[in-house]
Amino acid sequence: MKTSRRIFLTGAGALAATALSRTAHAQSAIDDILASTQRGSWDDQFDARASTAQSGRVVSTSPIFSTETVAHIERTLAQYSDIVARGGWPKVPASKPLRLGMSDRDVEAMRTRLMFSGDLSERAGISPSFDTYVDAALKRFQTRHGLPADGVAGQHTYAAMNVSAPVRLGQLETNLVRLRSMSGFLGERYVMVNIPAAQIEAVENGRVVSRHTAVVGKIDRQTPILNSRVHEININPYWNAPESIVRRDIIPLMRKNPNYLAENNIRIFGPNGEVDPMTIDWSTEEAAKLRFRQDPGRINAMATIKINFHNPHAVYLHDTPQQSLFNNLMRFDSSGCVRVQNVRDLVTWILKETPGWDRRRIEQTIQAESDVKVPVANPVPIYMTYISAWATGDGIAHFRDDIYGRDGVDELQLSTL
Repeated sequence: MKTSRRIFLTGAGALAATALSRTAHAQSAIDDILASTQRGSWDDQFDARASTAQSGRVVSTSPIFSTETVAHIERTLAQYSDIVARGGWPKVPASKPLRLGMSDRDVEAMRTRLMFSGDLSERAGISPSFDTYVDAALKRFQTRHGLPADGVAGQHTYAAMNVSAPVRLGQLETNLVRLRSMSGFLGERYVMVNIPAAQIEAVENGRVVSRHTAVVGKIDRQTPILNSRVHEININPYWNAPESIVRRDIIPLMRKNPNYLAENNIRIFGPNGEVDPMTIDWSTEEAAKLRFRQDPGRINAMATIKINFHNPHAVYLHDTPQQSLFNNLMRFDSSGCVRVQNVRDLVTWILKETPGWDRRRIEQTIQAESDVKVPVANPVPIYMTYISAWATGDGIAHFRDDIYGRDGVDELQLSTL
């Protein structure tokens, strides 16, 4: 897999090595860390958080689109430039999973790497023990890279650690340009969909009021980048299948299972009304000219909610009956639209300025199972964007996989694991 990950903190011996060559300078910083007399042991039960360098804001209420983020990433860039000038950070052997309580020589390399990235304080020392300090530092690293913060060094974590410093520097520079273009006034209230992070921010008065896990488009059915305004909430929606899905999915499924449409409450309509599926030649693609509509209900592809905004791509945000998808690490599984976890919370926030539509009314309407369209009184701006790197503090960088290959470096683009 090619993933994204990194960050760094200057070693105690970095100043003394400044005048040396790049390779010698980087080695000096590592040697100083290795020479530390404060060597951790896995059974040390001190407050591990106190050992993490810059325990600063890994999670922040500042929106990704903000002047704060731009300032943080500019200062982080200076730190990364220095790391690259001094030879970068070392690679961590990816030979085996490592976790709390283990003792292994590879833990020494991991400690060094976590110190470079600012996740582990040099005071924790270098030893083969995977102690509580390393556990806390690794979880911090995983959080910054969008990985499950389970404290286990496995394939995804190693891939993140071993993206080189020059590549991370370039990723920060690429995304700084994107962030600067969106750091002005975007509205008192707005929704931001970050495609590489598969995450949504609801922002009000310059602060994030809620974040939502999302499922976005597959590599071959990408979620588009766009700006629009949420003008309507559709409760208990009908689902009209796009022609692309009819061609790619429904027609092949009907060839395998003639009862597929009936089993999924999907009906076909032509110019003269409803069409009997038995009258269609499914060996051809003539059905793609017709309209396929799924009735509202529990198995509807959009479940209970559809969030509408005008755009030329016919995409929208919506609920899903497949809630288990939100637990996946790689949430690039849709045909371009965006599935939203806890979508009712988001819709309640969107409709809070629409008279008569509080959470109770929304829930009652859902229970009625009738198709209802609610105009949004003050349409809320929505920005669907592509940010694969940002910062929540000086030196506290976040990285995500360049799933669509927009950053221009193969090492950052996710491959199948």
